[in-house]
Amino acid sequence: MKAIVVHTPGGPQALTLADLPLPQPGPGAVRVRACAIGVGRPDVLMRQGTYKWMPPLPAIPGNEVAGVVDALGPGAKGVAIGDRVLLSARELPRRGGGYADYACAPAEALYRLPEGIGFDAAVSLPNFQLAQALLFGCGSAHTVRSVLVTAAAGGVATAVVQTARAHGLQVIATASTAAKRAYVLAQGAQAVLDPHVPDLADQVKALTGGTGVDLALDPSGGALFITCLHALAPLGMAVSYNILAGMPPEVFAVLRQLLGRSLAVRTFSMHTFDADAAQRRRLMQAAIDLMASGAVRPPAVTALPLADARRAHEQLDDSSFTGKLVLHP
Repeated sequence: MKAIVVHTPGGPQALTLADLPLPQPGPGAVRVRACAIGVGRPDVLMRQGTYKWMPPLPAIPGNEVAGVVDALGPGAKGVAIGDRVLLSARELPRRGGGYADYACAPAEALYRLPEGIGFDAAVSLPNFQLAQALLFGCGSAHTVRSVLVTAAAGGVATAVVQTARAHGLQVIATASTAAKRAYVLAQGAQAVLDPHVPDLADQVKALTGGTGVDLALDPSGGALFITCLHALAPLGMAVSYNILAGMPPEVFAVLRQLLGRSLAVRTFSMHTFDADAAQRRRLMQAAIDLMASGAVRPPAVTALPLADARRAHEQLDDSSFTGKLVLHP
């Protein structure tokens, strides 16, 4: 079979097309013939050799595979040859392995796909699973009615915007360019603001009747995370799920400054649920049900052949890219 392998970490040129033996499913496992392979930010970290949960080199990147079961190992139960399934590496003991024609996994790791969800759409479901976790799995102090989503043109953030709207929340977002702001509005946000304006927190408060948002979800860090704190309502919570712009300064000092609001801060990773299969699978099933019902829709897909994985990563590295990159075997 064809696969993309990283031998030496680096830029997109580190992705090498290789011929590997066809994998055979072991006891309780199945083999999935890939029809669509998702390309995401963790794949870039694997390519660079900096992923905290890095598989050993040589490594096959890729955490999202949608396809058809084509072989059963001894004792595999609950699936049949021909079943349409999603395989997320979040269900496996080791991340990666998706950039290949075939993948083997325990039968219980798979998710059945409803007929209404195509393979290209299915590989965006892990982002909607993460959106469910960010919105409803982080333990806010009270009922969330409004949310601020920063850097909202990203794949996870657009899933958050759609999921929040599907649950009836007020969604205020930020995006850095006019084109991205238009894109996020099309995803369902009720207001999309420029994150660089000095009065961002005041604009958020004005949109919430002077109160502020109950929840702020931020992948940027830096000064923008501090702005999120100022934009929170009493008992609100700011969640940091990345720090692309660096560590936020003086977080605790700001919390003390805003002591009268009793604010909370949380860092978050989906790896929190690595040892909690029931919660993890509940979050994914909720995402599948929302997409199957039409309450959320998959992002626009840019599809490339598996052999063009380098070009896919070049596009992913471009900060202007929006939508979902998918590789086709």
